[in-house]
Amino acid sequence: MTLVVEETGPLALLQDRGRPGHGHLGVSPSGAFDRTALRQVNLLLGNQPDAAALELLGGGLVLRAEDSVLVAVTGAVGPITIDGDPVAYGRAVSLRPGRRLRLGAPTGSLRTYVGVAGGFVVAHELGSASTDTLAGLGPGPVVAGDRLVTGPRLPTPDLEDLPALGHAGDLVLDVAVGPRDDWFTAAAVRSLLESAWQVSPTSSRVGVRLTGPRLVRSRTDELPSEPCLRGSIQVSADGQPIVLGPDHPVTGGYPVIAVVLDRHTDRLAQAQPGRIIRFRGVSLP
Repeated sequence: MTLVVEETGPLALLQDRGRPGHGHLGVSPSGAFDRTALRQVNLLLGNQPDAAALELLGGGLVLRAEDSVLVAVTGAVGPITIDGDPVAYGRAVSLRPGRRLRLGAPTGSLRTYVGVAGGFVVAHELGSASTDTLAGLGPGPVVAGDRLVTGPRLPTPDLEDLPALGHAGDLVLDVAVGPRDDWFTAAAVRSLLESAWQVSPTSSRVGVRLTGPRLVRSRTDELPSEPCLRGSIQVSADGQPIVLGPDHPVTGGYPVIAVVLDRHTDRLAQAQPGRIIRFRGVSLP
């Protein structure tokens, strides 16, 4: 089964659950930014959980079917049509030969996931089909003219439409303060937890850049590079925080003032530029 890519929008990447466990090689886990949306789209289609799907930034995708395929859309919510007819979000639908699936720009969120029954057939590197935008591993961005091949279908479950995952209003993320909070003034740590931070348009899968009050360091000497995790909040030289995403570097020299708990890092995938983020400090058991 084949789908022809006619338009891609700002960025379309193939993503699966990533390649964890290769930090010693300098390779980050990568994988879908919104892992919950990836799980949902594969569940709707009866795919294995590690099947690859398309991760779209800002919509704008047009796919033309050359064979009958079953498709589903999760993640950010926006207009979905097949040959101009509206299609429900969070539902497996048939795309017959010659018909076009079109996704408009999402409203209030950022990243959409498009899956097909059987998943996309993609060459794996280090056990994953994911595109790592920092390391250059995996397939390159999908472009107009690409032909996407799907794998063998499994039985499709009979499911109700899945609800949208969006979060209205300010995005609140639980964080654990540290491990380098002692490199900042007490006022800076309070400011991190009490301020409204705005998502910068320079954000990417490597890191979500935030703008707000300058976080002042109490130590100005150079920190030796140390391991980093997805969700680490580094503070760059200009005093602004960067929350590391799935394609993060495996080490970094900026001090990490706090870490977003893993259960909330998916939310960052849907934080469009200008969105307000607030951090809520929690104690770990």
